[in-house]
Amino acid sequence: MADLPDPPVADRRPHEYTRHGVTIRDDWAWLRDPGYPEVKDEAVLAYLKAENAYFEAAMAPHAALVETLFQEMKGRIKQDLSSVPAPDGPWEYWWAFKPGEQYRRWYRRHRTDGTEQLIFDEVAAAEGHDYFRLGAIVSSPDYRLLATQVDDDGSERFKLQIRDIESGEILETVTSVAIGSPVWSADSKGVAYTEVNEHWRSDRAKYHRLGDDPAGAVTLYEETRDKGFSVGLGKSQDDRLIVIAAGDNTSSEVRFVPADDPAAPATLVTERRRNVEYHCDAAHGRLWIVTNDAHVNFRLVSAKVETPGEWCEEIAGSDRVYLRHVTSYRDHLALSTRVDGLDQLILRSYVGEERRIPFAEASYSAAFAGNADFAPPAYRIGYSSMVTPPTIYDYHPQDERLETLRVLEIPSGYDPADYVTERVQIRARDGAMVPVSIVRRAGAPLDGLGRLFLYGYGAYGHAIPPAFSPTRLSLVDRGFAYAIAHIRGGDDLGHGWYLDGKLTKRTNSFNDFVDAARGLTALGYAKPGRIAAQGGSAGGELMGAVVNQAPDLWGAIVADVPFVDVLNTMLDDTLPLTPGEWPEWGNPIKDKAAFDLIRSYSPYDNVAAKPYPPMLITGGLNDPRVTYWEPAKWAAKMRAAKTGDSLLLLKINMGAGHGGKSGRWDALREDAEAYAFVLTQMEE
Repeated sequence: MADLPDPPVADRRPHEYTRHGVTIRDDWAWLRDPGYPEVKDEAVLAYLKAENAYFEAAMAPHAALVETLFQEMKGRIKQDLSSVPAPDGPWEYWWAFKPGEQYRRWYRRHRTDGTEQLIFDEVAAAEGHDYFRLGAIVSSPDYRLLATQVDDDGSERFKLQIRDIESGEILETVTSVAIGSPVWSADSKGVAYTEVNEHWRSDRAKYHRLGDDPAGAVTLYEETRDKGFSVGLGKSQDDRLIVIAAGDNTSSEVRFVPADDPAAPATLVTERRRNVEYHCDAAHGRLWIVTNDAHVNFRLVSAKVETPGEWCEEIAGSDRVYLRHVTSYRDHLALSTRVDGLDQLILRSYVGEERRIPFAEASYSAAFAGNADFAPPAYRIGYSSMVTPPTIYDYHPQDERLETLRVLEIPSGYDPADYVTERVQIRARDGAMVPVSIVRRAGAPLDGLGRLFLYGYGAYGHAIPPAFSPTRLSLVDRGFAYAIAHIRGGDDLGHGWYLDGKLTKRTNSFNDFVDAARGLTALGYAKPGRIAAQGGSAGGELMGAVVNQAPDLWGAIVADVPFVDVLNTMLDDTLPLTPGEWPEWGNPIKDKAAFDLIRSYSPYDNVAAKPYPPMLITGGLNDPRVTYWEPAKWAAKMRAAKTGDSLLLLKINMGAGHGGKSGRWDALREDAEAYAFVLTQMEE
């Protein structure tokens, strides 16, 4: 710290506006380039570059530690890592890395004659680009063509191209602003896809007939009623229907067209209703629909394809069983459920007989891992726990047998007996019991003298599973207990758990995280000030809120692409995601109560003169989800307000988006930097 240059200081340029009779002052509003998504303002770029230079200067003395952590993390990842081949018709498909390389190659093998083909080379496609992401890769039903979607700048605007598998030739570029995953027509002569508009809103689904001018693509559906709704595509498991779903975070509306006639008029399943979600698959002439129309934890209904709005209940909603997803195969409905926060996978016959797929551990994460075939002989499952590396199973229903296909290899060595995992319940201030999943070294005493790393998210009904991570072992092996707080806002304990952390109940998420940290100190995992915390995106908002609420609790904070300028963002309906986010946070434009509540917790608006802990903040210049100026403004305001001499670092990836750097080693090095920051700020 003593050898560091002075940190950058962003100019304060007075800016005020008034809403609902309240005047808001925002002296760093100028950091938003008015030309965004292009950022060319010299003053803005100069500030971001100065922050990056300061980050490099602060981390330079710890370069050896970063390299040590990086090599440890890299040593736990198999250099020639590959996926388990997944069958699809006459072929099986997989991807593979070669030693030293950042990106995958995609292959297929004929299941009869063993012929192998390289179908897509990410390494070649990524050459010359600082950022590369393959968003989708879909084989045509006749297995001759490939639809790929690529983003080479982090903006999440994907180039959709059609390729000939045999020759590798690019036949057509359909669009440069695709998103989601394309869907082939049944005859392999056309592709349906979704696009984003100039505001990065996925508002339309189109169908392009190969060989035609893409400008003449047929619009299958365009969302014009609600600019908060986005549009997505899928295909029914029986391959007969292309499903077009529109919705926001709380409501949905589904249509479908025949896969053999995509340009036909779309059939509506049922009209949208506020706060009612439903999701469809199809098999045996019926739609299989998961919906929360009658119970908060969803129920299963079915309907004839010819009369999609006439629903028949198959499984009633349950206070205990949270029904999350259904896939309809020829012989079974594959039901993804959660009971008491624990994943439960169920196969249900079409006459109603059910069998739960058993797992031995008391706490784990499990999911159906996808079967392309409509009538698979076995069901592919992905599994892990906080001490069990990712495992791929095939479940054979005939003899109720789990066949282990692969356990992720840790090349540098790993013995699960060296670690213990536990799940504890912490009472929040309002009496709710918050689950926390923990992994630590076996035999580590709970005497309050250790260090704790606490991770959280708590939004959008997105649960953080108690799954394995080889990366976090670098902290655990250095004496940290690593914990995941399953706070409200996620759906870990059911859909009601999610509802209890949004809108007017949003602060429950922040309180749960703080209370979980304090509860873990009472159990001896650490003392206040010896806890590091991390969260990203909405979890970065969580970091901003909890550091304002309880700054003395934390020894270090890592806030990745943090959604911290909540009030300003929710007041600006020209931003890409704002209208679709109002059901999650509230609409402060129209609702003064929502304005007052958001203003009360928005991290940027609640920065104050106080001794904040050491903080590492990251962002991406091309991020369309959390725009770069949110972390930049937050860092600038905190520098101006905070007392004490704790280290505050801002790192903006100048050529990336929401997910940070894209190559597997580049992304891993960013993890090493974050962990090095935590370790050096919380030295023994």
